[in-house]
This record gives sequence, structure tokens and C-alpha cells, in this order.
Amino acid sequence: MDIKFEEAKTLKEKPTGALGFGKIYTDYMFIADYDADQGGWHDARIVPFGPIELSPASMVLHYAQETFEGLKAYRTKDGVIQLFRPEMNARRFMNSNERLSMPKVPEDMFIDAVKALVEVEKDWVPNEEGESLYIRPYMFATEASVGVHPATSYKFVIICSPVGAYYPEGVNPVKIWVEDEYVRATPGGTGFTKCGGNYAGSLKAQEKAEEQGYTQVLWLDGVHKKYVEEVGSMNAMFVFGNTIVTAPIDGTVLPGVTRDSIIHLLKDWGYTVEERHMPIDELMEGAKNGKLTEAFGTGTAAVISPIGELCFKGEKAVINDFKTGDLTQKLYDTLTGIQWGNVEDPFGWTQEVVRIQE
Repeated sequence: MDIKFEEAKTLKEKPTGALGFGKIYTDYMFIADYDADQGGWHDARIVPFGPIELSPASMVLHYAQETFEGLKAYRTKDGVIQLFRPEMNARRFMNSNERLSMPKVPEDMFIDAVKALVEVEKDWVPNEEGESLYIRPYMFATEASVGVHPATSYKFVIICSPVGAYYPEGVNPVKIWVEDEYVRATPGGTGFTKCGGNYAGSLKAQEKAEEQGYTQVLWLDGVHKKYVEEVGSMNAMFVFGNTIVTAPIDGTVLPGVTRDSIIHLLKDWGYTVEERHMPIDELMEGAKNGKLTEAFGTGTAAVISPIGELCFKGEKAVINDFKTGDLTQKLYDTLTGIQWGNVEDPFGWTQEVVRIQE
């Protein structure tokens, strides 16, 4: 892929102090255009970060043809900037686009674009503990039309943001509200994709949870409102002794990169992982009788977020005395250790982007 580069007239000052999450953006962004009548993808370029001009009739604004991804670049102590399993993000992006009748971004194009932008922005990759460069690829319909049909033109864009911890609590337990009114996804829908509509539809329940003093929502299935699915925008895992239970990837749950990595680690360590539909009553009972020893959410942004309390229909259950469990902490330390290059990567998950000369 031939990527043109437009140099910015002035560069931003690098941030100091706490970064937060998704509040600061780097100097450049990647853009490529798709037009059906021009043979597909063309005009790939890295340009100064700035506004994108759209027609008021752009179809994304009316029919929500939009998908996105999230991954990170990490700076190791040896000065290597590396990615973590970007091929999985590329493949999930293709699956999301296919479901929304959008053209696919080929895997090699996706990874080449991410690497090219990260190399340009290498000085923006933080080097403080727990910090990284969050990478947000996304794609949306640009055709100017208010007729309902798949668009014929799109933009593929990547922006970057230096970030710290996603949750203010850090790797400390959070309180979770079990949602039994609203649903996130149903069979045959878009639950397995990363599209903006999924997240827009979740905000009402999130507001409801926060009003009750809870950090996130645990979603139940959309048919029976009985089986445990995701927690907020993360996959959820529950530890019963040497067995870890998580919802299956069968159309309503996002196939998380962190989820898959955690399952690999658990099986490598000799744990049993059950991917099954678990009733909320079983989960609450396990929390009450102590058989549920740990619980946590997994995702790119927060990596692992321990769950310390569940509230379902007014009934509260505390997990592990509201403390981060030993297995949860070990998983976090191992996975982030691989990502930051502090722990050996036996799975070949990391990909070097550039090596900084000290």
C-alpha cells in the first residue's frame, strides 16, 4: 500500500501528568477512501489530525453504517514499540464490516496502516507504567444519499491517543449492576460486531447503573433475560475454583482479543474454561455461597477489571470480600507483562513496529 504523508505545520506539545483515557490526540491520522466506481480502496494518506468534511446527507449520519476497533501500541524498556495481536483486530473488523454490508479492509492493509501511523507517532507512545498509545481504527459510510441501501463510498480512518487507566479504580474491584430491563444484543443481530449502534443502545442502562452507584452493567441475554453475557463493553469471566466460566461466542457476544488471550493463558496454566450460557441465578448463588471466588471483565481498554459486587433485582452479593483475586492479578500481570515486553511471549502475540535508538 502506497501511503502519502502530509507534514503538519506545527506539532502539539506532548502531555505531562495523568493522561486519562481518550482525551488527548496525536499529531496525525490515517485516512483511506473507498469508492465502488473507482475500484475500491484508494488515496491512502497520513495527514495532520483535524476535522473531516462530510455532506449533511452522508449515510452514516442517517443509517449508521459504522464500525470501529481498538488496540494499543506499547513501549518496552528496550525501546521497542510493539503491537499486541493486531491480526485479530483486523479479522474482527472484517467480520463487523461484512455484517453491516460494508466493504472489508484487507488484513494486510489494516495492519500496514496501523504500523505506518504508529511509526510516525512513535514519540507519542508513553513510557510510564500502565500507559500506552490507544489506536482507534474506524470506518463509516460517506455516500450522500437518504435512500436506505448499502453505501457505495466510505472512509477508513485511524486516530491515536496516549492513555492511562480506563477506569479510575485501576486494577481494583468495581460494583456491577445486573440489567434486567434493557438488552444489549439478540441472536441474529449485531452483538458480535464493534459498531457504534451497539454502544449507543447501551448508554441508557449505563446511566441507570451509575444512578444507583454502580460502575458498569452486566448484560443478560436478549431472549430470556436469564443468561449472563457481557459486562459493560467487556467480556466477563467468573472463577469457580479451578473452572472459569464465560459466555460463548455465538453471535451476541463480542469476540474479544483480550478474552481470547486470557483463555489461552488459563488453559496453558491447567485451568478448565467453560464457554457456556450461565443463568444469573447460578452466578448470584455462587457469589452468596462462596463458590464464586473471583470475577472480572476483560477488554483492550482496561485489560482486566475485577468485579467486587453484583446487584440483581435489589439483591447484592460481594465477591472475594471486594478484593482483587490472586488469579485475576496473575492474569493481569502476565498479559500486561507480555504487552509491555516485561514477560516472555511464548505465543508470538507481539509485533514490533519500530525500535527507538537511545
